[in-house]
Amino acid sequence: ALAGQGPWAVPRAPVSLHRPLSDVLAGWQRRREPLVATPCWQAEDFVVVQDCAPCTIFQAKTMPECSTTGFIEQVSCAVSKKEEYKGNCRSVVTEAHSFWKFEGAMICVAVVFALLVMCRQRVLDRKALEKVLKQIESI
Repeated sequence: ALAGQGPWAVPRAPVSLHRPLSDVLAGWQRRREPLVATPCWQAEDFVVVQDCAPCTIFQAKTMPECSTTGFIEQVSCAVSKKEEYKGNCRSVVTEAHSFWKFEGAMICVAVVFALLVMCRQRVLDRKALEKVLKQIESI
């Protein structure tokens, strides 16, 4: 008999044997991976210290934050008082430039299609006029 459990006690398997193998492997994988600290601006309120600006050549080579968009913004977190760089920002100037490029392209497309509609309308008007003239001649 097992100590303190009576004569009919069944020995229990360790808890880890009851877990699926995928969970065990995932646990091992998590232990091998280095822990990455969450940036303070994702967990708390922050104030922008320096507006979004293009990364310099040096920053692009040394800071991983510059690799996503090529722009960087310096922020100061309210609770931890840490100053960090935020890489997924968008420059107002770049956004405005992209907007006006899009607007210009849409205006050009609209003008092209308006000209096509006018040309098609002239062709249809000419065909209708010819049809009317043929009907008049046949009378």
